[in-house]
Amino acid sequence: MNTIKKPSFIDALIPVAVLVVLLALSVAIYGSDSSYGPNQIVLLIAAGIACLIGLKNGLGWQQLEKAMIHGISLSMGAIFILLAVGSLIGTWLLSGTVPTLIYYGLQILNPNWFYVAACILSAIVAMSIGSSWTTAATVGVALMGIANGIGADAAIAAGAIISGAYFGDKISPLSETTNLAPAVAGSDLFSHIRHMLWTTIPSFIVTLILFTIIGLTEERAGGDVSVENVQNIILSTYDVSLIHLVPLMILIAMAVKKLPAFPSIFIGALIGAIWGAIFQTDLLTNVSESSLFIDHVTVIWTAMFDGFSVSTGDEVMDSLLSGGGMANMLNTTWLIMTALMFGAVMEKIGLLAVFVQSILKAAKSTGSLITSTIATAFGTNLITADQYMSIVMPGRMYKEEYERRGLDNVNLSRALEDGGTITSALIPWNTCGAYMAGVLSVSTLDYWQFAFFNLLNPILAIAFAYLGIKVLKKGEATAT
Repeated sequence: MNTIKKPSFIDALIPVAVLVVLLALSVAIYGSDSSYGPNQIVLLIAAGIACLIGLKNGLGWQQLEKAMIHGISLSMGAIFILLAVGSLIGTWLLSGTVPTLIYYGLQILNPNWFYVAACILSAIVAMSIGSSWTTAATVGVALMGIANGIGADAAIAAGAIISGAYFGDKISPLSETTNLAPAVAGSDLFSHIRHMLWTTIPSFIVTLILFTIIGLTEERAGGDVSVENVQNIILSTYDVSLIHLVPLMILIAMAVKKLPAFPSIFIGALIGAIWGAIFQTDLLTNVSESSLFIDHVTVIWTAMFDGFSVSTGDEVMDSLLSGGGMANMLNTTWLIMTALMFGAVMEKIGLLAVFVQSILKAAKSTGSLITSTIATAFGTNLITADQYMSIVMPGRMYKEEYERRGLDNVNLSRALEDGGTITSALIPWNTCGAYMAGVLSVSTLDYWQFAFFNLLNPILAIAFAYLGIKVLKKGEATAT
């Protein structure tokens, strides 16, 4: 029986260094297209190098392969949701749900206040249902359509939607990550949420100010003429009425009831298909060039697996009103699977633990400990490509140290969210970054610098840690 050697710091550094260098090269060569294949190859190469280090240290190939398979299996829930979202977008474009949201949204939203309104609306929806993913796939898709109609910048619009969605998700007691962080850290849910408000509220206020400034100073193409053109094309292509918002209301109701995400979203897609068959018969006849029922069914069926495509005579509107389908989510699925393969090997070999042990030796003060927690959660997001892992792994690794130093567990649970949950959407190969890019049709490399809340929150949390603001001693969280 082979003796398994403990990995050294150099062992841990090599695959990460290779990953960083090759990802930088990938972005330099392919730009925003790097997530459509090049990054996947980089992740596979980095996983292969990590496997070689594991073999050198005494692990067998079967152990490594089993770890990779297990890592991919952890992503299947996210992949199922992603595929269901593809169908949802396809049938909601066909049924008139998304076009109706765009039509009424253009009437309500002032272009100068669009970014801040999109951020607030996304925050309200995410807070209500506890899901940034569902928020992006529903109102987020509609808001991107409205952004197109008023000539707003797609990357800034995506940043506003993501900022709002993650703020609402983070402070919602219905959110999975908001429940997971205190569970791992050993703190109370509502104490955890109250403690997070100290970093989230100021970050969100600054975020809204920034989007307000951008909205008031940005020069747009199109203006009111573009808005009128978009509305006229929607009216000439679709039957538009409030009844087409019923699929959205049903999905939100299922989310509030905390029904599982995958069946809820797929049911939403099926309801969209039924709505399209009932209310958009003229559109189906035009698209299929037939009035036969079977041809209408074919268009609806195709929308679910390959997306919906409409011809309005306007190329920009055709792009706006076409998309979705499970097939269009396969590239994102590939990215998630390869990223989690790499993360699983790194965890199995023990390379992540090596980094944490090295960090703890240097984290002498409370400020440096909290900063290290946030940095480790972010690093885990980079390496394992999964926000749940970025909460669970650092939470397990740092919990004992927080208790040893007499710190309340809410400090740990907040740091896990500040560094893990929030930053996941900023990483192209992370499940969240890949998901947001796929759903909103904007590359992570394009929107990340406009996701102000996601950028500001970890920075403010670190500043609070070093200044000693709301860093609570053991028992203080429950006493307040």
